[in-house]
Amino acid sequence: MRLLYANGRRGEHTSSWYAASAEAPGPYPALKGKVRADVAVVGGGFTGLSAALHLARAGAKVVLVEAQRVGWGASGRNGGQVAPGLNMHQDALEAKLGRAAAEGYWRIGQEAVALVRALVDELAPEADWQPGVLHSFWQAKEAEEAAAYSTYLRSEYGYEHQEVLDEAGVRGFVGTEAYKGGVVDWVAGHIHPLAYAFGLTRGAEAAGAQLHEMSEVHRIAPEGGQVLVATDRGRVIADQVILGCNGYMEGLAPKMQARVMPINNYVVATEPLGDRAAEVMPRNVAVADSKFVINYFRLSGDGRLIFGGGESYGYRFPRDIAAKVRRPMERIFPHLEGVKITHGWGGTLGITVKRVPLFMRVAPGVMAAGGYSGHGVALATKAGEIMARAVGGDVADFDLMARLPAPVFPGGPLLRTPITTAAMMWYAVRDRLGV
Repeated sequence: MRLLYANGRRGEHTSSWYAASAEAPGPYPALKGKVRADVAVVGGGFTGLSAALHLARAGAKVVLVEAQRVGWGASGRNGGQVAPGLNMHQDALEAKLGRAAAEGYWRIGQEAVALVRALVDELAPEADWQPGVLHSFWQAKEAEEAAAYSTYLRSEYGYEHQEVLDEAGVRGFVGTEAYKGGVVDWVAGHIHPLAYAFGLTRGAEAAGAQLHEMSEVHRIAPEGGQVLVATDRGRVIADQVILGCNGYMEGLAPKMQARVMPINNYVVATEPLGDRAAEVMPRNVAVADSKFVINYFRLSGDGRLIFGGGESYGYRFPRDIAAKVRRPMERIFPHLEGVKITHGWGGTLGITVKRVPLFMRVAPGVMAAGGYSGHGVALATKAGEIMARAVGGDVADFDLMARLPAPVFPGGPLLRTPITTAAMMWYAVRDRLGV
């Protein structure tokens, strides 16, 4: 079974509230015959679309191929949160790679959010940027540690854009008594991610990028000093190739695939809440909590609760996604018990062992980035821009990102999923036990 085709119908966006509320560009024709490009981009998510946009604006001849539809994967199905930084704290990065490198990662994380906001303003105002992401904590100790880290960022990095909240303060943002404290980052924000992906698509097309949907890549190989990208009915001969496949690498780059594991996550949209929306979310921020199997949520522009929760590690999504996500949603918001859920959908993202992104030269002339581990809206957009600059010879940020720790998942191709699943299930049990 191919992960690309395990859930849903070929060539159709998943039945999500995002797909129902955004106007798709295209469709774009499948690649046919032989075409020449300066750069071939594989994957029509945030990474590939950003790379195509920035390359085309720099004057390169770009051909982008996507196996399904642009924005079809995790880029068009996620929680829409846009936050700075990596999943590894700055002090840990300093200890691992030194202060200078850590400062570089901090800069890139800040630039990533700024880039998304600028592109939303320019290309996708309908993605509806809203400021603020609240990190909320189930345990008082977690809240204390987060407050201390916020102080560290202020003193060491001059970052004064976070607001530390006690238990009562969190209730001023979220209508629940579940959390013991929180930290709001006001540089961060939240958007309609599929509308953003569609805006990037239109921007790349307007800049001159050649886009092809329904064009799954089966082989990437050297050919006469260049690189061949082969699909069912077409071939691209390019000087360089950028891979933006993330969790859908499936045989294209074995070294990358060994370090990026696909996992499934699930999201629902309720009916419009009307007056209840202000009770659920008194302040219109996005929220991500401290469970290992994270809960994340925000309000849509029409007052729905968009709530993500629950993971799985096989290829198939559960039959009743709404029921799976309803349980954590109603634990946090018991007053929403029985609320109508109009849409429930799943998405496949890529994680790494260390939960930091992976940048890699996987073959001569072939660069790849992925494994954003839940931070893909900002980091994938920035990754595309970084790789576009690397094509032009500015490799400093690519090489810096490639220094992040990137161990392979244990167990090899056959055993890594059951081994990782067992570990994830242990943490999920700890979540339920509150330890």
